Amino acid sequence: MTQQLLPNADGSGRVVATEVLVPNAAIRNLIREGKTHQIYSVLQTGSSSGMQTMDASLASLVRAGKISQKLAEARSSTPMSCAA
Repeated sequence: MTQQLLPNADGSGRVVATEVLVPNAAIRNLIREGKTHQIYSVLQTGSSSGMQTMDASLASLVRAGKISQKLAEARSSTPMSCAA
């Protein structure tokens, strides 16, 4: 799990954005085989296992009006993926 504590859009407090990687069989196999470059794609498609990318979390917070899109883009590794 990775997290970022971000200021609310209205400045009244903070909200958390999280990235969650569940070490399921697919992830363990990729690590064992040295294919760590493929982990992010499994992370992106693993929502049914409880996985979530940071970009998905940031986008969700923007859609909910909790943070600004400008802040999400600044904190994202791929800014265009945080568009609401």
